[in-house]
Amino acid sequence: MVSQPSSAGGTLLCVPTELERSILERVAPDLFEGQGGPGVQVIGFGPVAAAARTSALIARLHPEQLLLLGIAGGLAGGLESGPQVGEAAEFGAVALDGVGAGAGQDAGLLLPSALGFPQWQDAEGEVHEHLQLPAEGPLLLSVCAASGSPSEAARRLERFRGAVAEDMETFGAALAARMAGVPLRAVRGISNVAGDRDKDRWQIEPALEAAAVHARAMVAGGRP
Repeated sequence: MVSQPSSAGGTLLCVPTELERSILERVAPDLFEGQGGPGVQVIGFGPVAAAARTSALIARLHPEQLLLLGIAGGLAGGLESGPQVGEAAEFGAVALDGVGAGAGQDAGLLLPSALGFPQWQDAEGEVHEHLQLPAEGPLLLSVCAASGSPSEAARRLERFRGAVAEDMETFGAALAARMAGVPLRAVRGISNVAGDRDKDRWQIEPALEAAAVHARAMVAGGRP
């Protein structure tokens, strides 16, 4: 069951999947309290569902800000300076990989900026493949499909130097929030190394526990 915010306005806490929601409810039950809690909503798996659901939630609930948290895969190069597996971070920008022209291992992907086709344009300017987020922090990369191998993750890091992790929802949710004029802050716990598909090595629960530490402080108006 998804908890509902006690009133309009305030911070709306969002998670991508029911799995993440259920773990957070166990390790951070205070985030789910009915009276005075931020409210928790599932926005869906992947950038399309996340964008559509986030847009609908903003229209219905009118939050002052959104806080999106969940798990992500750490990009090998970024793990040298970013959060490690089992840790979490708030991100200062998000990029989207996979929109543009070209596909396949041997074909260079032309991103929207190279094609000259912004994904969105408004009074704030054009949105190609990058969006700034309200906080200071590293770059998060959103993808339509998680990296299937270390080599695929490395190719993504070549296109988006400075990215420290990949997820599947933040760009879509952030663009929906941008269109609605609502700030979105993003926290991800690093559950695995991007490209490692062996879930026996993943640390989903510690990653979400670390993300919850950030969420508590942010809902209270502070820093972890």
